[in-house]
Amino acid sequence: MAYANTTKFKLNTGAEIPAIGFGTWQDKEFQEDAVYEALKAGYRHIDTARVYGTEPAVAGGIKKSGLPRQELFITSKLWNNSHHPDDVEKACDASLKDLNTDYLDLYLIHWPSPFVRGDKMFPKDKVGKPMVGDTDYVDTYKAMEKLVEKGKCKAIGISNFSKGELERLLKEASIPPAAHQIECHPYLAQHSFDAFHKQKNIHITQYSPFGNQNEFYSSGKDIGKLIDDPILAEIGKKYNKSGAQVALAWGIAHGRSVIPKSKTPSRIKSNLEGDFKLDPGDVQKIDEMDKKIRFNDSSEDFGWNFFTDLDGKK
Repeated sequence: MAYANTTKFKLNTGAEIPAIGFGTWQDKEFQEDAVYEALKAGYRHIDTARVYGTEPAVAGGIKKSGLPRQELFITSKLWNNSHHPDDVEKACDASLKDLNTDYLDLYLIHWPSPFVRGDKMFPKDKVGKPMVGDTDYVDTYKAMEKLVEKGKCKAIGISNFSKGELERLLKEASIPPAAHQIECHPYLAQHSFDAFHKQKNIHITQYSPFGNQNEFYSSGKDIGKLIDDPILAEIGKKYNKSGAQVALAWGIAHGRSVIPKSKTPSRIKSNLEGDFKLDPGDVQKIDEMDKKIRFNDSSEDFGWNFFTDLDGKK
C-alpha cells in the first residue's frame, strides 16, 4: 500500500487534514472499488455524506485496503432531514455504523437548510415542493458540539453557508467550525470569502474543484469546461501537468484542501499528483480567471435562499 506524502493543513483543533481528499458523491455502485484504488494510490482523506448513500461502500474500500483507522481522515455530513437537535446524534451514529468506525475526523452540517423530520431524504408536498423544517441551524450545530464532547467527532464544521450565516453561527457557537466545505474553483475563486475564513482560522475544503466537469450541474453547459481552460493548459505545460492538476494545485496554494472525485483508477492517481507547488506568478494568473460563476445552487430544490451575500449568486 503506497503512502503519498501529501501536503497537510492544520485545523483550529490542532489536527491535520490532508490537502487532497477523495470525494465519493455519485456512482454509488463503484465507490467501494474507487475508495480502495484511492487508498492504494496514497489518499488518506475520504469525503462522504449521509445523503450520498456511499458510507457503506467507503467502509468496504477501507476494509479491503487493510489500513489502520488512525491513518485516515474521514469526513461525513449531516443531512437536512436530521437537523432537529434530537435527531443529530442518531444521524451521526448511523453514519458511524455504516462507516464501521467509532469516530469521524470531521462532521459537517451539509446545508444550513432544514427539511421536515423523518426518514425521507427529500420530503416533498403534493405539488412536489420541498417540505421545509423549522430547526435553526444554530441549534443543529449546538447538538453537534455535544458529539465532540462524547468523542464521536474529532471536529465539526459546516458546508454551503453564506457569510451572514457563518457570522451568526460564530457568535452563538461554543466550538468554532474547524472547516467549511464550499464550491470553489478558478471560475468561482471567492477571494474575499476565503480571506474571511483565514481571519477566523476556519479551514476551507473546496468541493467541485474542477467546476463544471460534473454533468449534474445544469448551469455551466454553455461555457467550455474549466479544466480545458487555455490558461490552465498553458501553466500545466510548464510543470508537465494537466489543467485538472493545475486547478487542484491552485486550491492547495491557497491553503485549502480539495476533494476531486473519480471512479477511473488512472484519474484517481493523476488527481493525487495535483499536489505540487505553483510559482506565485502562476497562482496570480489563475486567481485572475475568476468569473464568479457558481454551478451548484439548490435554493429552489431546498426551499432556502443560499449564498445571498456571496459571489456567483444569480
